[in-house]
Amino acid sequence: MAGKPLIITCAVIGAEVNKEIYPYFPETTDALADAAADAAAAGASIIHLHVRDIDGNPTQDVATFKEVTEKIRERNKDVIIQYTTGGAAGTPLKLRCEPLTLRPEMATLSMGTLNFGPEIFENTEHIIKTIAADEVKYGVMPELEIFDYGMMEAVPKYVKKGWIPAKHHIDFVLGVPGGMSGTIHNLNMLVNMLPEGQTWCVAGVGRFQLPLTAHAIAMGGHVRVGLEDNMYFTKGVHAKSNAEFVARVARIALEMDRPVATPAETREILGL
Repeated sequence: MAGKPLIITCAVIGAEVNKEIYPYFPETTDALADAAADAAAAGASIIHLHVRDIDGNPTQDVATFKEVTEKIRERNKDVIIQYTTGGAAGTPLKLRCEPLTLRPEMATLSMGTLNFGPEIFENTEHIIKTIAADEVKYGVMPELEIFDYGMMEAVPKYVKKGWIPAKHHIDFVLGVPGGMSGTIHNLNMLVNMLPEGQTWCVAGVGRFQLPLTAHAIAMGGHVRVGLEDNMYFTKGVHAKSNAEFVARVARIALEMDRPVATPAETREILGL
């Protein structure tokens, strides 16, 4: 896989982290835009975006997504912005879909319900079909979020039924309590289920982030890093920023002869 450009996605913020457990948490619109721009400068070509309200709580508010998107664009015109449609566990379906009206280039589509730690992250067939239909309506490319083996098995069935688009990107999110653990064995098993030519990346949660990142690079896949998935740069030591994670991936990729993909190259690879 030497020479194949590597797509780096940065998940700059999630729905679970807060300043009580992570001191460098970017929650204001300006802080989020700065974090995204810094990650892009370090090599990320896709920014996976959650946003927060004025009190620092997760929100799917369209105006906030619009404001953060515009501020990211002021800092970086080229980076691909990928919206979450998951929000936080328990977010009503209507609110999960509303940011899609802004027509981002990409957005997530979680492929099944799971116990997300102590909470239930609900993604019934109705929810999946509804979000997928809105992504098609607004011309948004889905990134299918796969947390477990059964979700991967469902993908070709849903494509055949016309419930989800045949053209999509896949993200294996491994290490979430309630989903598949982040072992290399599990990643290999999931990748072996992919059809020829399917693009994919892996997001390793917590301690799984670094080993899965290195393995995905060697396999010819792509990677997602960032504070949504992992707060620690090394054991017990907080990362100072999202850009710190991205820069490390770029260094590893260089050593493994995988040039970091630019946003233009990423659009070509994914067919955006």
